[in-house]
Amino acid sequence: MSIKQFNTQVAGQELKVEVGKLAKQAHGACTVTYGETVVLATVVSSGQPKEGVDYFPLMVDYEEKMYAAGKIKGSRFIKREGRATDDAILTGRLIDRSIRPLFKESERNDIQVVVTVLSYDGINDPVFPAIMATSVALGISPIPWGGPLAGLQIGRVEKEWVINPSVEAKSKSDIDLFVSGSKDEVIMIEAGANEALEADIFEAIKFAGKHIAKIIDFVEDIIKNVGAKKQESLNNPEKEAVISLVKAKVDQVLAQYDLSNCFHPDKSKMKASIDEVNEKVNLVLKEDNEVSKDMRAMGLAMIDEALVKAFKDLVLKQGQRPDKRKFDEIRVLEAEVGLLPRTHGSGLFARGETQVLSVVTLGSPGDEQTLDTMEESGTKKYMHHYNFPGYSVGEVKPLRGPGRREIGHGALAEKALVPVLPKDEDFPYTIRVVSEVLGSNGSSSQASICGSTLSLMDAGVPIKKPVAGIAMGVVVDDNNKNNYKILTDIQGIEDHAGHMDFKIAGTRDGITAIQLDIKLGGISYQVVEETLAKAKVAREKILDVMAAVISEPRAELSPYAPRITTLHIDPEKIREVIGTGGKIINEIIAACNVSIDIEQDGLVMITSTDGEGAKKAQAWIEGIVKEIVPGEIYEGQVLKIVTDKNKGTEIGAIVQLTPNKDGMVHISQIAYERVNKVSDKIKVGDVVKVKVVEVDKEKNRVSLSIKDLLPKPEGFTPPADRTSKFKKPGFFKK
Repeated sequence: MSIKQFNTQVAGQELKVEVGKLAKQAHGACTVTYGETVVLATVVSSGQPKEGVDYFPLMVDYEEKMYAAGKIKGSRFIKREGRATDDAILTGRLIDRSIRPLFKESERNDIQVVVTVLSYDGINDPVFPAIMATSVALGISPIPWGGPLAGLQIGRVEKEWVINPSVEAKSKSDIDLFVSGSKDEVIMIEAGANEALEADIFEAIKFAGKHIAKIIDFVEDIIKNVGAKKQESLNNPEKEAVISLVKAKVDQVLAQYDLSNCFHPDKSKMKASIDEVNEKVNLVLKEDNEVSKDMRAMGLAMIDEALVKAFKDLVLKQGQRPDKRKFDEIRVLEAEVGLLPRTHGSGLFARGETQVLSVVTLGSPGDEQTLDTMEESGTKKYMHHYNFPGYSVGEVKPLRGPGRREIGHGALAEKALVPVLPKDEDFPYTIRVVSEVLGSNGSSSQASICGSTLSLMDAGVPIKKPVAGIAMGVVVDDNNKNNYKILTDIQGIEDHAGHMDFKIAGTRDGITAIQLDIKLGGISYQVVEETLAKAKVAREKILDVMAAVISEPRAELSPYAPRITTLHIDPEKIREVIGTGGKIINEIIAACNVSIDIEQDGLVMITSTDGEGAKKAQAWIEGIVKEIVPGEIYEGQVLKIVTDKNKGTEIGAIVQLTPNKDGMVHISQIAYERVNKVSDKIKVGDVVKVKVVEVDKEKNRVSLSIKDLLPKPEGFTPPADRTSKFKKPGFFKK
């Protein structure tokens, strides 16, 4: 293929698509340039269907390359890219969630999409060109796909909608929305917001849709020019015969069951009913020696299709849900706080059979997470981690760290709660929340948001408002998209067999996070608008239940949580507190059993679970930075007896005033009577009370007196000042 370039304008900036230059052996490939951000997308399909699977095997990988931003990895020991960062995983999931609904669920060929960021300009987020490149690569490939699609980022700066806001503009925006869609339908939404109104979110989605339609025209033009002919399913008489054979046997078994009776409010009973059907079909297929393992897998997939159809008929034709709830009814809610005695905060939230325990840990500012990615170099003080063990759904599953789904759900909960967290200056703690899913029957990510709100308030974190989340679903008639039912608080079977998982989180006053995934080609804007309105009603009901348990953050932190003492020092004095090579600050940390963080503006934060240790460290630091002023009185230890190097006589003593400042008491300032030797009156190690007589800043000398603090002997006459005659007026005149 010869190299072809296509250009258009998006948000006043050139968008360039190049085909035929890079990755020529991939089945579809292109580069997209937006600003100076360049993204390469490749797609490859296996030649034959994957055997023995009952799912669509799609893999999407998003690769962030440090060289794209002119960076070398910060680790001293590992310099090449390793496991994908959380941000890269989240972007990969966003691409997957956008393109997957446009494939046929019956597809069994392995398909891999690899998106690589080749250049990042620090201004234009790579997500937009990544979605564009993926859509073009799939569109021009021979791989069957129901696209194209397009996606846009939408922000709002000073009440104006902004398409694909720059990194700087995003920092000023109160809405961060990404929408993927076709010309007239929404496919995927990912959003974070600062309590945005439902009407504003919907307006932003509609605004994105209008511009998405124009971009799709551009992509369609590219496909017409350089697109390959799509592969078609060829009639295979032998395969058709196999399908007919398996279907006949499956239908024979299904005729004995009313599949609607499999649906039950109790997940375990529903599973048992479905397992009974599966086992019966499997047994019938095994009895035929000509039926292979792949054919049995085909039969089980047919059962799933039958269950999905039965579910749709139940909802659309009979107007019922599997657990007999009303369409807008939430399952039984339970909330509890303070379950764990030694943690800093804990909250348990349950919705039906979904149960999540969230636990808060408060740490020092120095416990914050360091970010070292292609896009970011910095720190974050709030982390939300989500765990989904196998026992939560009654399954055996090895514990091998968080997967893409766990990372995605944790990030969604984090996004939902960030807008209500206190400012660093008001609450300088590092906060980590861990949500443990103990039981799941749908909507565990939203339960983790509710549980985490409870745990944060239990920990005494002064969040602005409670946040709750709800998952909404929809069932659409395959033959008439205008015939649909929106479901509030979907459970597992409704997520699996339904067409939509629309997660919406927020406070009573607005939305803080959204995540929309669908299983059909797209949903109408009408469905989006209705779902937002119904979710608000449900969210307020959940917040009522949470408020009955704990209505506001506790006034006091847990006795086991660290306390942070703050003070401000002159920024010029920071080096004095730290000391050469960190000697002084490390000495304070070790002696007082605290951690200390110092900001460039002079803010010092002392974190400790020992109140006395914190007070000692504070006094130590205050002593280091304190300015010594004449007239002040100190009590300090004698560090050294000073001797005249020439005469060998004792002339004074060095007394420590603060941890890094001392002064000298001259022998004449020790007592009113004559003192022959300093050591006759004071010795090294003695603690004495002294008064500051003089401070010489130029020579960095402090003169002290013990005598001035002693009672003056009766009849005492000060010795004559031998220099007084030189001070008489006119002495120096000739």
